[in-house]
Amino acid sequence: MLTRPTAPATLLLLLALIAAPAVAQPAAEGPVPPAAPFQVERRPVEDLKAVFATVESVRQTKARTRIAGTLTGLRVVEGDRVADGQVIASVVDPKLALQAAALDARLESLRAQTRQAETELARARQLRASGTGTQQKLDDTQTALDVLRAQTAAMTADRAVVEQQRREGEVLAPAAGRILQVTAIAGAVTMAGEPVATIATDRHVLRLRLPERHARFIKAGDPVLVGERGLAPATAADTDGADRLARGTIRLVYPELEAGQVVADAEMPADGATDGAGTGGYFVGERVRVLVATGTREALVVPPVYLTVRSGAEMAVLADGREVVVRSGRPVPALGDRPAGVEVLSGLRPGDRLVKPLGTTETAR
Repeated sequence: MLTRPTAPATLLLLLALIAAPAVAQPAAEGPVPPAAPFQVERRPVEDLKAVFATVESVRQTKARTRIAGTLTGLRVVEGDRVADGQVIASVVDPKLALQAAALDARLESLRAQTRQAETELARARQLRASGTGTQQKLDDTQTALDVLRAQTAAMTADRAVVEQQRREGEVLAPAAGRILQVTAIAGAVTMAGEPVATIATDRHVLRLRLPERHARFIKAGDPVLVGERGLAPATAADTDGADRLARGTIRLVYPELEAGQVVADAEMPADGATDGAGTGGYFVGERVRVLVATGTREALVVPPVYLTVRSGAEMAVLADGREVVVRSGRPVPALGDRPAGVEVLSGLRPGDRLVKPLGTTETAR
């Protein structure tokens, strides 16, 4: 049977409820200071054209043999890096060793004859001083000694030539770079001047080929955007965060057209490359997508954070609180000192001041 609570029990229950700690309420955050309005203005916008660029070395050179003989000691393979003056192969001519031995023997003979001529000259001088020798004998002895000394000097030079030829049997790398191709094999007979390997210098460029109609727009110093390796897409839409595309610069525009195309070289700094080594870490001949500015026009560009999508329509909030419907175009990447943004085709006018919509952050839409 149920019993009704007594008055003391009811009083104790009320006291317990009153003494219980209240649930902690979250502290209200302080007001966030509003950001400065953004003023809409026209600015130059580059029309970007996506093209393929080929990674090529600025210079390619060949390591050639300097003497004829048999190629031995081939020390490099394709892909190896070499330093300037590094020995990459050796050419041996057995005849040079025989010539050196013959010249050494002739030098020993001339040195012996020179010693004998010096002794005869000293004797002729003594005889001339004592009056028993003639002046003609002294002059003949002096001349014979001079001839032997000249012959010894000539033979010594011939011996140095043979030694230099033996040293020239070393095939040296004419420049620092990477071995692209090895065209010789060990044990093959080569003639002087035959190539052993092709070397690409360490400095690489992105070689662009654009249609002739763009020749008047491109010049040295223009910025370019380089896509990721492996023919990854390079589009302006990748630049909302401005991190996926590397920055480069047009280094040289060639004055001659090739097959109706203007040829230009672009460089990419090491800190802007996907592998941290500029274009030096790319394969020679590798193709990369590049965005090149082929013209400039005026347009309204707004940071993406000032636009929002509501019910399928893009909206912007003016500084006076009014909301306007806008139509945006393509993303505009950052080039040089111009920040990235979104081109606005309609809905805004130059001089409008925008504020960020409520609930937006600093990230792009």
